[in-house]
Amino acid sequence: MSAYVMKKGWIIALGLLLIGVIGAFVWYNNLKKEAASEPGTYNDTLKPRLELSRFDFTDISDDEIKLNMYLLIDNPLPVELKASKIRYTIYIADTPVIEDEYKKGIAIKSGDSSLIELPVVILSKKLSGVLATLERKRIDSTTYKIKTSFDLDVPIMGSRTFTVTTERYLPTYFIPKVTVEDIDLGKFNFKELDVAAKVNVENRNKFPYNITDAYYTVTINGKQIAEGSQPEPILIKAQATTPVIFPVTGQVGKTLSVLPKMVFDKKDTPYEVVFRCKIIDKDGNLSFKNSKFITTIRGTLDDFKKKK
Repeated sequence: MSAYVMKKGWIIALGLLLIGVIGAFVWYNNLKKEAASEPGTYNDTLKPRLELSRFDFTDISDDEIKLNMYLLIDNPLPVELKASKIRYTIYIADTPVIEDEYKKGIAIKSGDSSLIELPVVILSKKLSGVLATLERKRIDSTTYKIKTSFDLDVPIMGSRTFTVTTERYLPTYFIPKVTVEDIDLGKFNFKELDVAAKVNVENRNKFPYNITDAYYTVTINGKQIAEGSQPEPILIKAQATTPVIFPVTGQVGKTLSVLPKMVFDKKDTPYEVVFRCKIIDKDGNLSFKNSKFITTIRGTLDDFKKKK
């Protein structure tokens, strides 16, 4: 092969490479112009876009609240978006309630989008403080904000860190509050004892919901004396306290062993009621779709005397 032909081949290859670089540059700048023409947070920027689609409560307990946040991530970049992890901070009413990492990694093709399910655990004590402030100020709707950052290796642009923030204005979601008004001992035979637990369920939300598949245990002075279940749904009214009587089947032997303290020493006899159920929004709100709720109510038998 002659030197002339080889030289000509190199010129053609360099020309094609130059055209490719120019084409990529023009495409990138066109995308930047499109981003600049969009209103809002992403003005004049070309970076991943984030939208908080919804969040679902999965487990609510006295210690922590578990929920899934669904984030719609859009990739307007001219290359595939790859990140080994997502760092995020969640704010409720501009107060940070959790800071964590999503370590599964994501990969979104150029011009495509993906819905990410982000599992979140919030300490109940932390959230209760925020909700107490909102309730004191009579604020029934607030901002839910999530701030994320991605470390990406973008061709041409090099290593980049993108920080994206999104927020939604939604109703304030208050955690149900369950209190025990009384524990009544009823008829008994040699095998079973009828016990009725009188319970109040306080719902501070602006919407009603149903509780279903309820299961509960009663422990007095360290001994579990009864348990029961209520599979049928019970309507809990909005912004109200709903009284409910749960039937419980007691164990005669264990009940008789603590009966003297129940009658003569109520002040120093502790009780514990563990209550489990599912919460279903009666209007189909996905945020409370079969959310599991568990709470433990503690006190002494003397507390019931004070409430009467």
